[in-house]
Amino acid sequence: MDQILQILSGNARMDAEQIAVMLDMPAEEVKKKISEYERKGIIRGYKPLLDYDKIGTELVEAVIEVKVSPQRDFGFEEIAHTISEFSEVSSVYLMSGGYDLHIRVVGRTFKDIALFVAQRLAVLDGVLSTATHFVLSRYKDWGVVLGEEGIDERRIISI
Repeated sequence: MDQILQILSGNARMDAEQIAVMLDMPAEEVKKKISEYERKGIIRGYKPLLDYDKIGTELVEAVIEVKVSPQRDFGFEEIAHTISEFSEVSSVYLMSGGYDLHIRVVGRTFKDIALFVAQRLAVLDGVLSTATHFVLSRYKDWGVVLGEEGIDERRIISI
């Protein structure tokens, strides 16, 4: 992977001047490459990684395993794209192993997610089964440790 892309994937807020210093390149060259990546669709967007526990807004996140029947000439593509269109769905991945699609969903309540699965997802043609797993706590997301800012040594018990 290009060094500029590696840096941006770790911190999308880093500006071209900072990247230029890190890579010993002219800032204009870095800006040009970033613009090219955006134009070609290599960089698809910039998104902050949020620690929902600190926001104060109650949100529920779930991971849903979906087994589907692949369609002739389309495989998993058509159903994956259909599922991707739902506003509740934050990501869809084709998986190997015990199930076909890995879906991350965000809702206001457990019931919202349960209704989404029962009324919108499970009834789609080609969906054979679903298994919903609610996220109880996130400790690390996209390489970033979430939650506590450090270890509280008062909780360490010596024997």
